[in-house]
Amino acid sequence: MADNAHAHAHAHAHGNAGARHFLDAFRDPQAIAHYAEGPRRFVPGIDALHRMTALLLAESAPADARVLVLGAGGGLELKVLAEAQPGWTIVGVDPAGPMLDLAAQTLGPLADRVQWVEGYIDDAPAGPFDAATCLLTLHFLDAPERLRTVAEIHRRLKPGAPFVAAHGSFPQDATRSTWLERYAAYAVASGADPQQASQAKAAVAANLSLLDPERDEAILKEAGFADAALFYAAFTWRGWIGHAEF
Repeated sequence: MADNAHAHAHAHAHGNAGARHFLDAFRDPQAIAHYAEGPRRFVPGIDALHRMTALLLAESAPADARVLVLGAGGGLELKVLAEAQPGWTIVGVDPAGPMLDLAAQTLGPLADRVQWVEGYIDDAPAGPFDAATCLLTLHFLDAPERLRTVAEIHRRLKPGAPFVAAHGSFPQDATRSTWLERYAAYAVASGADPQQASQAKAAVAANLSLLDPERDEAILKEAGFADAALFYAAFTWRGWIGHAEF
């Protein structure tokens, strides 16, 4: 990632070569300083996505839930979860230490309710957790590693625990380039520099492990979330809610 524009919502890389390329940006002080600007420019309805995530988890998670957040850097969704549910405690996992520092700053006094883990899913506590999220993260992983990661999340959950996943996911057929153009156009319409938006579009196309929504949903179900259902769709983004089955 060559510019700050692409440090929008694509945080929290998780291991493959393309992911490590993006992770560099989340250790760059300038990119981190402007991180919060990105999600609202590149992800339609990001604030609503966070609110919906909190509501979906609360449908079945208890008032004193312990929540696993994979890809916690920046802290935007953590702040929403912590404010929505005063009794929840959170384990926030991210491979980029500076982004975890930013998350702690974003949460302010609420950071006392978060256990910070610098690393990947294998570094997360065994649980069991009452709920989990993985937002704007799984598109860094190729299909086999994505399946393994979601299965590791599942393994850390209590039976019936909710899991919300949302990331880049859109048709990878002949319409792929059209959706990428819309991705960039939305960013420009939301205030991003046109050149940076174009560079971000090219970086996404070249480096992220993008899958069709149907394949993404199949991975969630194969990993143990058999009831995974789409709840969010916005241009190149999709989000699902599922519950851990054993």
